[in-house]
Amino acid sequence: MANMQPRRFKTISEFHQFRELPKPEHPLISVINVESITKLPGNETSIMFDFYSIALKRNFNARMRYGQQEYDFDEGIMFFMSPGQVFRIEVENNAPLKQSGWLLLIHPDFLWNTALAKTIKQYEYFDYAVNEALFLSEKEETTIAGIMQNIQQEYHSNIDKFSQVIIIAQLELLLSYSERFYHRQFITRKISNHKILGRLEDILAEYFNSDNLINEGLPTVQYIANALNVSPNYLSGLLKVLTGQSTQQHIHSKLIEKAKEKLTATGLSVSEIAYELGFEHPQSFSKLFKSKTNITPLAYRQSFN
Repeated sequence: MANMQPRRFKTISEFHQFRELPKPEHPLISVINVESITKLPGNETSIMFDFYSIALKRNFNARMRYGQQEYDFDEGIMFFMSPGQVFRIEVENNAPLKQSGWLLLIHPDFLWNTALAKTIKQYEYFDYAVNEALFLSEKEETTIAGIMQNIQQEYHSNIDKFSQVIIIAQLELLLSYSERFYHRQFITRKISNHKILGRLEDILAEYFNSDNLINEGLPTVQYIANALNVSPNYLSGLLKVLTGQSTQQHIHSKLIEKAKEKLTATGLSVSEIAYELGFEHPQSFSKLFKSKTNITPLAYRQSFN
């Protein structure tokens, strides 16, 4: 069962049929009031869309499994999925599905030959895991729901040469608001976010104080994200808001801190320090050190003599 291929939906119409919904008014974009989805087939299989999905849900009496995480939808939250991502919805004991909110489906063909076709890939939250979903205030929820309903109203009207332009503008507005709300979340959820920051410091300190640098080299962003159980994009976005630095910059800052310690407290040569910090070539270490401090490692050491 675990090795079964996910059920793939190539078109929005296929998904409507699968969920026993009326045919979509437009083949490439659909706004669904999730209250109209009243049941799931038994033993729900994993699902994959060939289109974008933006969901705004609350009071969801089911569990969604995305990657290695499970999530309950007790609060008003949003999550975003790109084409090709796999998820699974599970309802215990085949109970009637209860939920409220909105689901926006956008096929990439709808965006063809528009600026949004490229810029939508720059919104990092499409790569966030479901445990990094966007928690909305009641006011924010109303704003997002209003935009989704505007999109629905537009394609329900008579389609003309302005329809796509207006819908694309609404989509861009929705994505911009979502980005704003994510940045607000980085700030307002301070306790949990600062716990992540604290754990990051612990992970880096443990890594830099072990033999990992010599054996493995510098830790990668993916390594740090995995250790924190968050996605790389979410971690970098969070750190940029809290500290002004990306994850990679944090790693380099810890490296420079360790290098300064060795330059001032040991008699090791610059080359020996470079090797201990995981650099195959001392020149690479010296170049990075100077780019971060505006001074060479040797000059830094001499300034303490």
